[in-house]
Amino acid sequence: MKLGISLAALAGFLLMAPLTGCKYFKGGSPVIKDGSMVKINYTLHVDGKVIDSSNGRPPLGYKQGSHQIIPGLEKALAGLKKGDKKQVVVPPEEGYGPIDPKAVQKIPSKSFKDFKNMKPGMKVRGRNGNVPVEATVVAINAKDVTLDFNHPLAGKTLNFDVDVVEVTNP
Repeated sequence: MKLGISLAALAGFLLMAPLTGCKYFKGGSPVIKDGSMVKINYTLHVDGKVIDSSNGRPPLGYKQGSHQIIPGLEKALAGLKKGDKKQVVVPPEEGYGPIDPKAVQKIPSKSFKDFKNMKPGMKVRGRNGNVPVEATVVAINAKDVTLDFNHPLAGKTLNFDVDVVEVTNP
């Protein structure tokens, strides 16, 4: 019986067939897995407001599995491919963490050079040894300044609109 297919075509089919069922190869495009180099466009909404976006900038590039982006977003992007769009909701525990009450501290006002010009809500920068730190001024009185060292997005649910621009697998 004659099949009507060349050996070259059969060999090509046999080589490609296993890839189409592979979890790291979806519809001919590589999917995001640990080690993938990924580029995404995104918009981040928090409490109904746009907080950050790649609009007007080059896409954000990162290496999947390298903890270069927040854990909840990285986890949600696994398995996507170029051209996929996804809305991702990241709870505080998988984003910037819950608010840590111990990160709100009183510092003597005499520790600040520009104490008289400080106002609640402003950001201050300093050092903890050799490590740079940033905090938000919560309250001020003659004796001390209350600073919040939590990340500004701690305790917040993060809502991302993501568009996968590029996926390159090792």
